[in-house]
Amino acid sequence: MTAAPEPDRNCPLCPRLHAFLATWREREPTWFNAPVPAFLPIGGEDAVRLLIVGLAPGLRGANRTGRPFTGDYAGDLLYSTLISHGLARGKFEARPDDSLELIGTAIVNAVRCVPPENKPIGAEINTCRTFLVPTIERFSNLQAILTLGSIAHQSTVRALGGRVAAHPFKHGGQSRIGDLTLFSSYHCSRYNTNTGVLTTEMFVNVFDEIAGFLGSRGVGE
Repeated sequence: MTAAPEPDRNCPLCPRLHAFLATWREREPTWFNAPVPAFLPIGGEDAVRLLIVGLAPGLRGANRTGRPFTGDYAGDLLYSTLISHGLARGKFEARPDDSLELIGTAIVNAVRCVPPENKPIGAEINTCRTFLVPTIERFSNLQAILTLGSIAHQSTVRALGGRVAAHPFKHGGQSRIGDLTLFSSYHCSRYNTNTGVLTTEMFVNVFDEIAGFLGSRGVGE
């Protein structure tokens, strides 16, 4: 039996994350405080050509709002870049009821629940891959995946049945696994941008490559 692409709100598979969420449900009862589901585009699953895979929800970002990359800095850079490349429309206001809509793109995290100190452990990454695999499989028209950071990249490679050694992470990387083209970028976190690991130009360049790839295959026609 194929696993469901979305974990239950009270998913118990990772005891440490389950307990961490329970603590925050008590502290902040109005927050989302649950596994964050995939953010789908206009048209739903069949419209998805590009899947973006992040690491995990931020404590005061997606864990608070319930939408990937929403509520903390990483979303500012990600969504502005998506809009400028025609992969989203509307206005991103860092809340799930803003006017932002994705176009041909879905966004998900490799680990669905917020980890302490933003650092999931290996067992949690491996366990949550049971949801990443069917998430990828649910998109019948998927052509490309963008991984943000090495952990998301490695988990995605494994979810696709590839070997990490054959598809190493590097910023601006591109490789083929089966019928899908895998792109990779440094994560658009505040830490990476503040330290100069990732610049806006570097991030935009990755999306230039992706937009060119998708455009050559008739996306949006």
